[in-house]
Amino acid sequence: MTTNESQPVALISKNDDSRLGTPLLVFLHGYGSNEQDLMGLSQYLPEEFTYLSVRAPLQAGPGFSWFPLSQEIDYSIASVEDSVRSLWSFLEPLAEQHSSLTLLGFSQGMAMATSLARYQREAVSAVVGLSGFAIEAPDSQLFNDSLLETAPLPLFWGRDLADPVITQDKIAYTLGWAPKHTELRHETYPQIAHSVCMEEIQDVAQFLNQVVLGK
Repeated sequence: MTTNESQPVALISKNDDSRLGTPLLVFLHGYGSNEQDLMGLSQYLPEEFTYLSVRAPLQAGPGFSWFPLSQEIDYSIASVEDSVRSLWSFLEPLAEQHSSLTLLGFSQGMAMATSLARYQREAVSAVVGLSGFAIEAPDSQLFNDSLLETAPLPLFWGRDLADPVITQDKIAYTLGWAPKHTELRHETYPQIAHSVCMEEIQDVAQFLNQVVLGK
């Protein structure tokens, strides 16, 4: 699935009427990657879903990013909010054709996934975050964290405690934010560094079956 120049490039697992009414899971890749990176995970996840993998809008080295990052993984809240709004404008009409919307983000993609859920909580059934973090934005007019306090977001967060990429201030904020705003399943996987492993993907599949599909 490709779109015109004003919209993202994306891959979709079912590009016909068979996807209508199915649960939709959207892959959001990490910094410097592309829409092909996470799509392969779909073969290990529940077959009931339609899988959509979206390319981030900004060039970043050989790949793409959702918002600019400095070497310290710092960012502008305004740039995050702009990217979240743009992503939602693309996803909203697609999501309306499906029974539910789940977001799976790796690294910077987890920041996007949790941010989109903070913006459109009622539209998002669950979030899977792998080796990533949530955005610290106490003054954001976009994020509705008060809604998440009353309707906590089902969140799977998997990571290595020794992840060499995500800085400790990002981890500390996420550790503080998530229990107050989500129904958190937090799993750690030694020695995966900044990546994923099969045990983790099996745990994600179980989470999706239980939380989204009700199995």
